[in-house]
Amino acid sequence: MGAGVTGGAPEALTIEELSQLCALLRRCTGMIFGEKKRYYLERRIAALMKTAGIADAGTYLLALANDPAERQKLINAVTVNETYFYREDRQFAALSERILPAIVQDRRPGDRVRIWSLPCSTGDECYSIAIWLLENWALVDAYLIEIVGSDIDTRALAAAREGRYGTRALSHLPESVRAAYFESEHRHERQIIQDLRESVGFTQANIVDRQSMRAAGRFDVILCRNLLIYFDEEGRRAAAENLYDALNPGGFLCLGHSESMARIDPRFTLVRLGDAIVYRRD
Repeated sequence: MGAGVTGGAPEALTIEELSQLCALLRRCTGMIFGEKKRYYLERRIAALMKTAGIADAGTYLLALANDPAERQKLINAVTVNETYFYREDRQFAALSERILPAIVQDRRPGDRVRIWSLPCSTGDECYSIAIWLLENWALVDAYLIEIVGSDIDTRALAAAREGRYGTRALSHLPESVRAAYFESEHRHERQIIQDLRESVGFTQANIVDRQSMRAAGRFDVILCRNLLIYFDEEGRRAAAENLYDALNPGGFLCLGHSESMARIDPRFTLVRLGDAIVYRRD
């Protein structure tokens, strides 16, 4: 067994080692982890090192540099997957009442409409979009609606494909919706019905990596909510560039309620749709 690989407890990270890890995470994900996140990071890194049988941070850093699978485990461990169904539903109302009618006005029945949830986390948002449109948009069956969810976290994507959710994630859904689109409760979880699971696609993508973003193609609507708050200015600009490129001309971008494109990329036009604020690529 190589040096630094033991069954003992992992050593605490030095300031320099933590700085190197934060720099790696920034390069890989765009996310910024400052001093306030030190305890959060150290707990997760210690657990990963213990699982890998690595006792010292230097050896762990080498493993991260040389092993893509180990890097992915780190990314999975530090990404935030706080979400639930019908979150910020004012934008869903704008989607069915204003955005999609504007997009399809020059299209024929049967044409494709592409919607992207990025990051999709455990799939709550993707399935929320599908359910909302089935419940609230009269023309949902007139067009080929393609909903794609993407995330950098492979564990979250696996959970999204499985489509099982606990009481908290479903708390904002009316009981009639739960009854229509979820299987009966089992062990305090309910699973999305099979037809709906199969109607949504999930892929891995990294918002600050141009190649992985371009691989997904172009979309008419992108929901990228509550992600840019974790980036610095450089990361936000890189993400905005990739989001702009991923939108069809005339397409719409939905951000989180505390996020804005105003100082990031002036090519996006702010549009107020009732209680919702969205951005359009002209």
